[in-house]
Amino acid sequence: MDLNDYFYFVHVVEKGGFTPAGRALGVPKSRLSRHVQQLEDRLEARLIQRTSRQFAVTDVGATFYRFARAALDEVDAAEAAVQRQTNTLDGQVRLTCSVGMAQFALRDALSQFLVDNPKVDIIQHVTNRAVDLVEGGFDMAIRAHTGPLPDSSLIQRRLAPAPWHLFAGPAYLEQAGVPTSPEALDGHAGLKLGYKPERGRWSLRGPEGVTATVPYAPRLCSDDMVTLKHAATEGLGIVGLPGYIGRDDVEAGRLVRVLPEWTAGDAEISLLLPSRRGIMPAVQVLAEHLQEVFPVVTRLR
Repeated sequence: MDLNDYFYFVHVVEKGGFTPAGRALGVPKSRLSRHVQQLEDRLEARLIQRTSRQFAVTDVGATFYRFARAALDEVDAAEAAVQRQTNTLDGQVRLTCSVGMAQFALRDALSQFLVDNPKVDIIQHVTNRAVDLVEGGFDMAIRAHTGPLPDSSLIQRRLAPAPWHLFAGPAYLEQAGVPTSPEALDGHAGLKLGYKPERGRWSLRGPEGVTATVPYAPRLCSDDMVTLKHAATEGLGIVGLPGYIGRDDVEAGRLVRVLPEWTAGDAEISLLLPSRRGIMPAVQVLAEHLQEVFPVVTRLR
């Protein structure tokens, strides 16, 4: 038995053809065809019907695929178990995330993982656009969201809650006054996430689920949370940000939480994987690492 035959066959089936599988794996289409042909000759069965215009997995091929996929999963699990015990985990992990996620939540988490796993490399793609994991060839995505993510074939793992809070610099509050209720926010200068200059709105949730909405005219609109946070520390207004982004500045005295008993948004951070099966050991271990550290790195102390 040649496991390469199994490996290439499974990828051809999952990618829906020899050409897309060859592109994803970075190998010639002729090599994939040769391995699948070897597999069919040994089994004396046609697994894939292919012509210049058609690609289809036969009934026998579909049955064999289920067992071949399971066999490869067991091989991956066996390698991961040994690599963890011998500290020889290796490979490359490609992940995508937003700018804010990269600058704050992931910064220390990825560095620590690389220190603990010196033979693993990470390729981090940073963008605020939603990226297709399969088309982009990514192993995982880390995304913050305020509601349920769309149903899809992606595997979703919850990492941590990420509630938003209002922050302002001490100098601003000394000059403009400290709001003691949502109504007292009226007339305060706001800093708005998003480049569109329409009127902003703070949507607040307080004790016992009480809610309040306060409109404001933004002094600064930006897609960059670092820019907004810096403006707040400079005394330019009140900003709503994920709690973990303002945490260090609060502890250092550069920011103050405004209406600390109220939140300014209920968000979560999730990890997305393109498939439950065939996850490389390095990807699986990084996913487990993020699930362990995110509740800590995103907590507002």
